[in-house]
Amino acid sequence: MSDALRVVLVGSTGLVGRSIMQQCIGRADVRLTGISRREIRLPQGARMEMFVADPDKWGEVIEAVRPTALICALGSTWQNSGQDEAAFRAVDQHLVVNTARAARDAGVPRLVAISSAGADPLAKNFYLKVKGEVESELTRLRFKRCDILRPGLLRGKRVDDPRGKERLAQLAAPLTDLFLRGKMRGYRSVQADLVAAAALGLAGRKAGGRFTHDNDGILRAAREWDKLASD
Repeated sequence: MSDALRVVLVGSTGLVGRSIMQQCIGRADVRLTGISRREIRLPQGARMEMFVADPDKWGEVIEAVRPTALICALGSTWQNSGQDEAAFRAVDQHLVVNTARAARDAGVPRLVAISSAGADPLAKNFYLKVKGEVESELTRLRFKRCDILRPGLLRGKRVDDPRGKERLAQLAAPLTDLFLRGKMRGYRSVQADLVAAAALGLAGRKAGGRFTHDNDGILRAAREWDKLASD
């Protein structure tokens, strides 16, 4: 395991986070550690450490684990925040940025963060505006390598998180995706499993720099991860 990619995951209860844990099962080349605010049930067969701690202690856990990469899949929704701007920013902005800063201060060289298609600090939409602001803040932290993924609608089965409108959107996605062409391709829906695969693949890249990946970039990175799994 000395040559294994050491990854710390925050945001393990969401679609992407759960898929990351699932995809690491049986992978001797990845050593996954999760950090959460509450206890969660690990996927069957998962061999990983899961630390439960208050967010202000996450930096201490990261420093102790000394990972090669931090994957941040933290995120809520406007509805789950009670449509309260401060509550939404507390998770999607402050917790994300503070965790990334703690990882940088602990010497973690790589960051992979899940953002959103359309993220823009100048956006009129509050959700996309916050996502854009977060991207700017993460970039300024100056990790050796920073990858930001901008998926469109995430497809997959959520656990204990019913989202009626999102379920309807997922059902309609195969049809609506056909109309998203050209500059709108980045808004196409994508399976959460593919975003998870892309995040893991990018976490293993050594070349430095700051990169943003739209729908097509996510699919390319996911294929590379799948190829490694089959080798």
